[in-house]
Amino acid sequence: MVLTSAASSANSGIYSTSRMVYGLAREGDAPARFGRLTSRKVPANALLLSGVFLLAGVVMVAMDNSIIEAFTLVTTVSAVLFIFVWSIILISYLVYRKRRPHLHEASKFKMPGGTVMCYVVLVFFAFLIWALTQEPDTLRALLVTPVWFVILGIAWAALRRRPRHVAREAAFRSELDGAQQD
Repeated sequence: MVLTSAASSANSGIYSTSRMVYGLAREGDAPARFGRLTSRKVPANALLLSGVFLLAGVVMVAMDNSIIEAFTLVTTVSAVLFIFVWSIILISYLVYRKRRPHLHEASKFKMPGGTVMCYVVLVFFAFLIWALTQEPDTLRALLVTPVWFVILGIAWAALRRRPRHVAREAAFRSELDGAQQD
């Protein structure tokens, strides 16, 4: 039962990751080769990339000889990235509320607890980061996470210079300027 559950979870992860990479490629935010489909509508290149990242887990286990250490590393880095993404979302919401209170008032879908809950969750996230520093294995993973941010930063710096991306950003800014005048 546990193996079936783990296999199902891995299959779901492979599917969603390959489709996400495919979508990013179609939007110009990932290399175009990941945006191609096979005749059966499978994003094979994106699927291959997902498989390569899965194999990185095998390499991690081989290097450490410990499945638990590899699992702890991957789950801790994932948790930190999750915290980072949701912190950015919460901060964006706070900025939105401050800059466009009239739009928030007109919204039918208000966040329960509003700004107070944003701060509560941000404090909770800070507590989680502190908790990850309390054990040597999670601290090690926490210290590795900036490497991932550096890799993403380098990729973003290269990507944002592409003509298609520059054009999309200009169109977005133009649309945003138009919305601010309303």
